[in-house]
Amino acid sequence: MTVTLWAGLRPLADNQEHVIVDATTIREMLRKLRERYPALEGPIKSGVAVAINGTIYRDAWSQTIPEGAEVFLMRRLAGG
Repeated sequence: MTVTLWAGLRPLADNQEHVIVDATTIREMLRKLRERYPALEGPIKSGVAVAINGTIYRDAWSQTIPEGAEVFLMRRLAGG
């Protein structure tokens, strides 16, 4: 799958906007991203949100990612 990184995360992933990851769940995707780009460890631990086909997931790391899904990784924003 292709994961689009939020602008603030790109410098931590070799300035890439899109990265290819072979994963079936959000948890697996995040693990593989941390393995490939260790600098993403901090932001991922601090909290990220994952958007899959327009639906935002904040803590549902076991969520399955459908084949061909549009996936975005962004820093979690505080709401109020």
